[in-house]
Amino acid sequence: MKIAKIIAGLGVVAMTVVLLYGFTVGDFGADGQKILANPWGIVSLVDLYVGFSLFSAWIVYRERAFLPSLIWVVLMMTLGFFTGALYTLIALIRSEGSWQRFWMGKNDPEYTNS
Repeated sequence: MKIAKIIAGLGVVAMTVVLLYGFTVGDFGADGQKILANPWGIVSLVDLYVGFSLFSAWIVYRERAFLPSLIWVVLMMTLGFFTGALYTLIALIRSEGSWQRFWMGKNDPEYTNS
C-alpha cells in the first residue's frame, strides 16, 4: 500500500505542475480548437472521458453520501486525473492498510463510521 500512496502522491504533484503550466502558458480556447480539429484529438478526448466516467463510477460506488460523490465527479470531469490521483491518495490513507476498504469504501462489510 505504501507504493500505491507514493504513486498517487506523485500523480497529484505531476498533475498540479502540468495543470499550472497549461493554464499559465497555454491558450485553452485556441489549443482546444486544434485538438477538436484533429480526428485523433477527438479520439483522445473520448478515451479520456470514458476513463473519467469509469473512475467516477467507482467514486460514487464507494462514497458514503450523494453530495461528496457529486463534488468529486464534477472535479473529476473538470480537473481530470489530478482529482483522480488526489481521491486515490485520500482513499488509500483512509483505508488504514485495508485493500478491501480502499476498493469498496462504504460497501466494505467491515465498514464502520470511523
